[in-house]
Amino acid sequence: MSVLVGLQAPDFTAEAVVDGNFEDIKLSSYRDKSYVVLFFYPMDFTSVCNTEMHAFAITYDEFKKRDAEVLACSVDSKFSHLAWLKTPKNKGGIEGTKFPILSDLRRTMVRDYDVLCPAGFANRGLFIIDKSGSVRHQTVNQANVGRSVDEVIRTLDAIRRIDKHGDFCPANWSQGKTTLTTPIAQ
Repeated sequence: MSVLVGLQAPDFTAEAVVDGNFEDIKLSSYRDKSYVVLFFYPMDFTSVCNTEMHAFAITYDEFKKRDAEVLACSVDSKFSHLAWLKTPKNKGGIEGTKFPILSDLRRTMVRDYDVLCPAGFANRGLFIIDKSGSVRHQTVNQANVGRSVDEVIRTLDAIRRIDKHGDFCPANWSQGKTTLTTPIAQ
């Protein structure tokens, strides 16, 4: 697996569903404007994916408050995404989700971010990209292991804190806790 932390995030232009419409999303358009939380998930209409999409949807305003855009991506078509978005939650859908959902039918992005699994869909990869386009955080889980959105927010908070103050965030740091002024290890 490639480690992208510290490198420029692979740029892309992808078809997406945004507010019920089809749009092209270009990663570099967020440069100098906002952080990006890009997460890959295996497939639409699957059980663990539903729970993650709902978890990100519930906390989407928290990301926006932190000057971050959330982008979800799978190898499904934009038409599948739209159908999933139009399906009520009690029927396995993600109705009400507001963040863009990108389509990677050609599997370019899943290859560039090295999250393509042998079965042809994405593992659960997540990347926090800063305003300069640099990858600051990366995690990858197997398809059957869901993520903690609270941990994503905590990590984003730590990155934003470091960017603003230049200090260091120790283990289990969260907003309001003490930071360090010198590196943990030299």
